[in-house]
Amino acid sequence: MVKNRASRGGRRVVQQRPRRRIAVARAGPGFQDGYDNGYREGVQAGLASYDTIFDGTSIIIPTYNQRVLLAKCIDSIVRHTEPAYEIIVIDNGSTDGTAEYLASLGATVRHRVLERNLGFAGACNTGLMMAKGRTLMLLNNDTLVTDNWLENLLACLNSDPDIGMVGPVTNFISGEQQIPVPYTDIHDMQSFASQFNRHDPSRWRNTDRLVGFCVLMQRDTFLRIGYLDEGFELGNFEDDDWNIRVRLLGKRLAIAGDTFIHHFGSVSIRALGDGFQRVHSANERYYLDKWRGWQRWTGIVASASGKDGNAGSLGLSELFPSGVAVQVGEPDVYWVEGGKRRLVTGVLPIEAVKLSRVDLRRWPIGDPIEAQEATRRWHAGIVPVEGKACAVALLPDGAAYHLEGDTARPLLGAAALKSWNLHLKPMAEVSEAALTGWRRGAPIIALPKLLQAL
Repeated sequence: MVKNRASRGGRRVVQQRPRRRIAVARAGPGFQDGYDNGYREGVQAGLASYDTIFDGTSIIIPTYNQRVLLAKCIDSIVRHTEPAYEIIVIDNGSTDGTAEYLASLGATVRHRVLERNLGFAGACNTGLMMAKGRTLMLLNNDTLVTDNWLENLLACLNSDPDIGMVGPVTNFISGEQQIPVPYTDIHDMQSFASQFNRHDPSRWRNTDRLVGFCVLMQRDTFLRIGYLDEGFELGNFEDDDWNIRVRLLGKRLAIAGDTFIHHFGSVSIRALGDGFQRVHSANERYYLDKWRGWQRWTGIVASASGKDGNAGSLGLSELFPSGVAVQVGEPDVYWVEGGKRRLVTGVLPIEAVKLSRVDLRRWPIGDPIEAQEATRRWHAGIVPVEGKACAVALLPDGAAYHLEGDTARPLLGAAALKSWNLHLKPMAEVSEAALTGWRRGAPIIALPKLLQAL
């Protein structure tokens, strides 16, 4: 109601405005509909930004039943890390309250809880799939980081494009990275480290091996070497496997001697008890099946593609075979030949090799190919050698060669044969003289086994 003071004959007149009709809202979508719509939009926004990379380091920590040590490790990162970073923890099905602890951290840590123990490689691969940093680090849960640790490691890694992977020194480890320390009480460790971790490039040095308790690399290097090999059970040798792949690229391994972090040491491995020797022996056999005699091929990728790193787009695909079928998942199958992958149209009667998207993307994509033509090319690779139909030549000394055109390529380790389904091609035992007229090409390495998917 509005009052009007205009008068008529001295009387105050009060006028009423016409009463406005109030529209009654009709019943529409309820709260749940709005929530569902918002959720779908959030999912799409998340998917759109999934591949977004940030200028920082993804610190990936695999863990299993070490909640107390894990909490100390995370606390040390928060206290002593200045450069941009994210923490990703992969819990290998712990039963000691680790999952509840991780949930209590909120946004401090990104994490995933696995249903069972997938071992070091399986957990790290899951973390690598989640990582968004431009640099990637694997860090054991039984470590304590220190002042300037990440700054110094990054300085070493970024000092030379030929450096592929960097690690610190510590109090407890096998190999060159162990140094003597003056402290006997962990409470004295940080004061020692703060004096020790003074930036000093003169203390950086090359090495033939970095232990995987703490390793740092560029994302580009990871894309060129691929995931850790889950053929190694629980733990041991998967870091040696990664070291070799880095060195096959022609990259160096470096110890940042001006960077110390504390390592309690082999906590997860010791927890295996009597099972340790069985796991160690199985992993050693698998390692030798993959890499026996690999040293003669150090830097082969750089040699094949040019030292300027043109192998960067292909990476280790220089060491993958030609004339094979591959796939990441159903239904797409690709025919790989001549350094390209071609989508197969139709049903291919050849078993395809399962690999990761990281491995698949190393080949540039070519024109599609019909299944019938891919099959013809598969059989065209079978040629007579000493009168025997042969696609894989077996020499008396045990060496095996995949025949590609006019080139014989050595299979580096027995694991490479089955890794690429080359054992499904005709094989024949021939004399060494039978390959005299063939060009000798780059070796073929085994694919890392990848069982994880997000």
